[in-house]
Amino acid sequence: MAWIFLILAGLCEMWGVAMINKLHKDRNWQSLFLLFLGFGLSFIFLALAMETLPMGTAYAIWTGIGASGGAILGMIFYGESKDWRRLIFIGMVLGAAIGLKLVS
Repeated sequence: MAWIFLILAGLCEMWGVAMINKLHKDRNWQSLFLLFLGFGLSFIFLALAMETLPMGTAYAIWTGIGASGGAILGMIFYGESKDWRRLIFIGMVLGAAIGLKLVS
């Protein structure tokens, strides 16, 4: 169950990052609320995951999902660069997260 909480935490982190961009564009209370909701849920799920998983592993995977997911969301929805080198490094971050799972 801890791994499910960790994945949910990472997805909520991605949501929070997307809402930062939305708040920057819209500047309204709904965007601010969604930003706080995304990051709040992210921290709650991370805390639940860390009841079982080691802190270092949980934090590294959480940040990896958030960083990679934020970059991918930027490419898909906001026209950010899809340069092959960028994709290689995102793959490396995801590979490191998978590697941590395998050795945990």
